[in-house]
Amino acid sequence: MDVLKTTLSNGLNIFLKEIHTTPIISHWLWVRVGSRDEIPGITGASHWVEHMQFKGTQQFPAGRLDKDISRDGGFWNAMTYIDWTAYYETMPAEKIDLGLRLEADRLINSDFDPDEVASERTVIISERQGHENSPIFRLDEDVQAAAFDQHPYRHEVIGRMADLESMTRDDLYQHYKRFYTPNNAILAMAGDFDSAEMLERIRQLYEDIPAGPSPARVAAPETPLSAERRVLTQGPGETVFVRAAYRAPHAQDPDFFALSVADSLLAGPSNLNFFSGGISNKTSRLYQNLVEKELAVGVSGGLQATIDPFLYDITAVVHPERSADEVIAALDGEIARLQDSPPKAEELARAVKQAQALFAYGSESITNQAFWLGFAEIFADYAWFENYLQRLAAVTPADVQRAAQTYLQPQRRVLGVYQPDGRPEQPA
Repeated sequence: MDVLKTTLSNGLNIFLKEIHTTPIISHWLWVRVGSRDEIPGITGASHWVEHMQFKGTQQFPAGRLDKDISRDGGFWNAMTYIDWTAYYETMPAEKIDLGLRLEADRLINSDFDPDEVASERTVIISERQGHENSPIFRLDEDVQAAAFDQHPYRHEVIGRMADLESMTRDDLYQHYKRFYTPNNAILAMAGDFDSAEMLERIRQLYEDIPAGPSPARVAAPETPLSAERRVLTQGPGETVFVRAAYRAPHAQDPDFFALSVADSLLAGPSNLNFFSGGISNKTSRLYQNLVEKELAVGVSGGLQATIDPFLYDITAVVHPERSADEVIAALDGEIARLQDSPPKAEELARAVKQAQALFAYGSESITNQAFWLGFAEIFADYAWFENYLQRLAAVTPADVQRAAQTYLQPQRRVLGVYQPDGRPEQPA
């Protein structure tokens, strides 16, 4: 069935998709705020606000909701990324009104009790400390910071430790009030409902919430990189990692699709959906030439759909008996091969098919259908989702070669190596 799209008088965007295969509804509220909207001093505020949204309102005290949703056979959660924050409930169709009432209420009525803010500070600092035990997090943070000079994409979603220690309750509450308004939100639902009846219920809950001022965006255009930047990250562990992060196009750039196919060919397709797993990348060029030749024990690529140009990264786990330099040389050799010669039609068809399959697997469930209704609207529109498979199929060998020549140049990248403390570098 077609998607019902409308906007309330207060600016709330609504997307409703009827799916009558099972008596379940997935309900999402997306807020156009993420680490892209943070400045030094309040990095991590969007993620922290998401945590505070589970601390209750006058109407929905914190301890009650999890029990009520679980008792009714549903599940709920939230997530924060660089461009957005999203909240969702997937429940039996006859119980979804609880999710509707909850999100309408906490969009504007969250308490931000000072004691709860203090408690959550401890939780998030502990979460950050846990991340710091991960070599990949450490390397990713250093590479991202080196890749951007001005744009807020340069810092991690969880925020800098100094900001987590110094941010106040008022900082968080002002961030919440600035961005949590109906005109800065998207309500997306998929499942077993009548669209006209559901729209009327949404109007009852949201129509009287006033619109807020359009929030100012702090994202600044980045100047192009003119030379390769190198990062050496050191820390605990036994494994060496290599990450090559290239400045990549945003999701609405036509080149996004050509680079997506290049990613599938080189490293296996990237998963754009935050719920579903990946598929095997054993037919990819980098797996065959790094892992099968025992230069690395694993390799993966990552290309995300974002509002502004972000990064395409290739990450390799270096074999214990090989060096980072050997892995980098092999990686550069495979990229040069793609730049010099377009892929054969059979190899391209396989790469496209794998990317299409991963996309399809991540779009099957009712929860995933509702996810895509809102997610695509964050950085483009629902037509982007509807046309994605066709856009991949339209990519030609020449398109893939051109994407590699344009975006996978050394001067467009940050090259990072994680070197464990006390482990001597293997000779090349």
